[in-house]
Amino acid sequence: MPTLIDFINRPVVPQPWSEGDNIPWNEPGFSERMLREHLTQDHDAASRRTAKIELHVAWIHGAVLAGQPTRILDLGCGPGLYTSRLARLGHVCAGIDFSPASIGYAVAQAARDGLPCVYVCDDIRAAVFGSGYGLVMFIYGEFNVFKPADARAILIRAAEALAPGGVLLLETSIFDGVRAIGKAGTLWYTSLVGLFSPEPHVTFSESFWDEATSTATTRHFVIDGVTAEVTRYAATYQAYSNDALAGLLRGCGFDQVHFYPSLHGAPDASQPDFMAITAHKAGGRPATVTVM
Repeated sequence: MPTLIDFINRPVVPQPWSEGDNIPWNEPGFSERMLREHLTQDHDAASRRTAKIELHVAWIHGAVLAGQPTRILDLGCGPGLYTSRLARLGHVCAGIDFSPASIGYAVAQAARDGLPCVYVCDDIRAAVFGSGYGLVMFIYGEFNVFKPADARAILIRAAEALAPGGVLLLETSIFDGVRAIGKAGTLWYTSLVGLFSPEPHVTFSESFWDEATSTATTRHFVIDGVTAEVTRYAATYQAYSNDALAGLLRGCGFDQVHFYPSLHGAPDASQPDFMAITAHKAGGRPATVTVM
């Protein structure tokens, strides 16, 4: 277990993805604490609050799917807050997420309400996607946390999972949003209980922007208030320009790429660092790229 001296002697600037792929969503205790953050109506930091989710779902159902029921795959589905609502609109949904607590919640909700939803707890880099979907969703900027090679592989498998004419709905952080993460600097705080630990602790967080790779890395050192043992968590976020995303999608089996300022199609002043993209499985109309 790392100690305070290891914390003091940490590398001044971490290399992208060198200190871990992401926050430990699959660790049972962390997963349970994260579920509470997903479900709270106090903020939009983990999942969006109900009113915004319902706005997004209405846009997905009406604008993206033209109100036509289809099979939907939600990558990084969390506790099923989108899939459960889409299922009530007539869609048949599947969700994959790395958090056992979130998947447990989603499964229980689907069983309780008789919803046509199936959920799997797995890493989407390795999970079986299935096939024949009319829509594959990958939202709330989760795409940006993957190494470029992994992100590309996920997109290729998403295209393979879609039926002819199927649609990918991707919500990413905008380039300047990722850069802002990397420029956030240093923060520390004390807490009796929190997301990173159920015990009294100090959290020290620092962020770095790497201009050469267009990545932001944030690392968190959690210092136990009793033992002074240190736990480190780290995440790196890849920034993409719109042109890079359009090229990546076309190279992974998509065309008809459309950019939107938010997941409800219009600018969202409360979360301006995200954008939505739709792309069709290639093989239909001539390829286009539009920005709305």
